[in-house]
Amino acid sequence: MSIAKIIEREQTRMKNRVVWSLAGWRDAWATEASLRMWTTMNVLSVSAMFALPLSGVERMIIMALGVLVLAMELANTGLERVIDLISPEENQLARRAKDCGSAAVALTAISAGVAWGWAIWRMLAG
Repeated sequence: MSIAKIIEREQTRMKNRVVWSLAGWRDAWATEASLRMWTTMNVLSVSAMFALPLSGVERMIIMALGVLVLAMELANTGLERVIDLISPEENQLARRAKDCGSAAVALTAISAGVAWGWAIWRMLAG
């Protein structure tokens, strides 16, 4: 296979990934209040991050953790949808799996909160 064909194939794959990712985001945005809430929190976090005298590393960590919260929320949404498809009736294992997904989002959000706590403490102490 020629280099041109490989590049063309990879460009098509990348385009498809973008299209599918945007479709997933739009669907989750339309149906998941948690995603809208975490997005709002991220917009507020980034606004505060740039308004305060934080270091570049602190800003990078806070922003990365905020994006990770959104990624975990999307993964949790996908997990919940698959579980609902497989097990629409009440099921103890399904509930436990959903709770684990929710806990993953919570732990990621806590890590973002810890990063903010550290940044504020350093800012006030220094």
